[in-house]
Amino acid sequence: MFSLIWFLLIGLLAGWLATKFMEAGQAGVLGMMVVGVLGSFVGGLLFRLLGFEKVGFPATLVTATVGAVICIAAIRYFGPKF
Repeated sequence: MFSLIWFLLIGLLAGWLATKFMEAGQAGVLGMMVVGVLGSFVGGLLFRLLGFEKVGFPATLVTATVGAVICIAAIRYFGPKF
């Protein structure tokens, strides 16, 4: 249970960092958490494919943030055009 809470908190922090970096506006707490958690999967997959391993909190946060930035960029590119 404690690891799930950490996972969600890291996702929230990574989502917040990614929305600030990408100037994505106000996504809300739940939106930032979803982007961050999704980003942790995307970033983890990408970093493993490149041969990197994450060890420790800073590496996990960087991995999740990079993945969240990729998710926001993909949403902007493939999302609905208004």
